Amino acid sequence: MAQKPSIPKGTRDFSPEEVVKRNYIMDTIKSCFTTYGFQPIETPSFENSDTLMGKYGEEGDRLIFKILNSGDFLRKVDDTTYAEKDSGKITSKISEKALRYDLTVPFARYVVQHQNDITFPFKRYQMQPVWRADRPQKGRFREFYQCDADVVGSDSLWQEVELVQLYDAVFSELKLKGTTIKMNNRKVLSGIAEVIGETDKLIDFTVALDKLDKIGEEGVKKEMREKGISDSAIDKVQPLFTASGTASDKLNLLSELLASSEVGMKGVEELSFIVNSVETLGLQSANLEIDVTLARGLNYYTGAIFEVSAPDGVAMGSIGGGGRYDDLTGIFGLKNMSGVGISFGLDRIYLVLEELNLFPETATANTKVLFINFGETEALYAMQAISKLRQQGISAELYPDSAKMGKQMSYADKRNIQFTVLAGASEMEASQYTLKNMKSGEQTSVDFDTLVRKLQ
Repeated sequence: MAQKPSIPKGTRDFSPEEVVKRNYIMDTIKSCFTTYGFQPIETPSFENSDTLMGKYGEEGDRLIFKILNSGDFLRKVDDTTYAEKDSGKITSKISEKALRYDLTVPFARYVVQHQNDITFPFKRYQMQPVWRADRPQKGRFREFYQCDADVVGSDSLWQEVELVQLYDAVFSELKLKGTTIKMNNRKVLSGIAEVIGETDKLIDFTVALDKLDKIGEEGVKKEMREKGISDSAIDKVQPLFTASGTASDKLNLLSELLASSEVGMKGVEELSFIVNSVETLGLQSANLEIDVTLARGLNYYTGAIFEVSAPDGVAMGSIGGGGRYDDLTGIFGLKNMSGVGISFGLDRIYLVLEELNLFPETATANTKVLFINFGETEALYAMQAISKLRQQGISAELYPDSAKMGKQMSYADKRNIQFTVLAGASEMEASQYTLKNMKSGEQTSVDFDTLVRKLQ
C-alpha cells in the first residue's frame, strides 16, 4: 500500500474557502497601500546567500533556509573541511543561494540594483511569501506571506506618522477594532545601553529586552547576565520593566533616564513628534502606545520601531511590525539612503479574523447558482443562460453530468451554492427557468430577465 503523502511541518494547503478569505485580506491591504501612494514590486523567492546572511543577527541567520547547489555539491568540499564536520564552513561551499527570510533586505538589494531607474522618495509595497526555519506553532509557520510597505529616500518623520495611519486604515477596513500599535526607538535603546555602561553589548541587551512579554522580567535578567551584562547595569534599567501610564508618562520616564545621552534624547524627541502628530490627526480604531521594552532583534533598525498586537483576549503574537533603517542600503554600497517600512502578518491576521468571526459573507463568496443537468439538449439551453449570467457578473455553473437529481442537489448543498436552476423540457418549451433557493427550499418559475434580477 502506497504511503500517504504529506507536507513539510510549518507549511499548509489552503482550501478554496481559505484562499477566498486570504484574498479578502490581501485585497484590503493592497487597496490601502494604493490609497497611500505605494507602488507594487516583486523580487525572486530566493537570493544569493551573501545578500541575506549577516543582515538579521545571529538568531535570524540560523533561520534562513539554504538551497543546495545543483549537481555534485560535495565535490568542492576538501577532505579536511569535511572531516571537521563544521556546518558553517561546509555550507558556504555547498550552498550559494537561500530562500528569502523577509521582504525588506531583498527590497534594499532591489533599490541599490535599480537606483538609476527609481524616482526617490520611492514608496513600494510587496506581497509575497517568505520562509524561515523556525519551530512551527500557532500563528508561526515556516512558509508565510508578508505584506510590506516601505519608503526609501526620505528621513522625514512624517513617513512614520503615515505608516501608523496606514496600519489604522487597514485594520479599520478589516473591522478589527482594538489593535495596539506599539512603538519604540532604537536610539532610545542605544541611549539606555550608553547610560548603563553597556554600549558594546547593545545587541545582546536589546535581544533580551525584546523577550520581556515572553519570558518575563526574571527571564530577561537571567539572559542579560548570561550575556555578560552586569547586575549594576540591570538595576539601572529596572524602571523599564514596570513602565506604565500614558505616552506622556513614558516619555517623561525616558527623558529622566536618558538625560545624559545625546542619542537617547534624540530618540525621545522623535517619539514625541510621532505621538503628538498622531494624536492631533487621530486614529479610527487602533491605539498607539509607547513600549519602552520593544526592541525587535533585527540589526538594521536605527530609528522608530513598530509592532502591532491583536485586540485583548486574542492569544496571538504580533500581527505586524517594522521600523526605520537609515543605513540598510549601505550594506549593498548605497550610502545615505534612509528608509522606513512596516509589514502585515497575513497568516496571523487571518487567524485573528477567524477567531473573532469578522470575515464578511462576501469573503466566502461561492458560485451563486448551479444549473441542474437533465441531458444534452437541456444542458445546451442551460449553458446559453449561464453564458449570459456570467456576462452580467453572476457566478454560475452547470453540473457536468446528467446524474440523478439527488446527487446534483447534494453537490450544490455541500458547495454552499445558494441557488439551483431546473431547466427541463417544460421550462424550455415555455422559455422559463425554475429557480430554487437552497436555504429556504422556495421554488419559482421565472423568465431570464427575472432570473437575473433575483440573482443580482
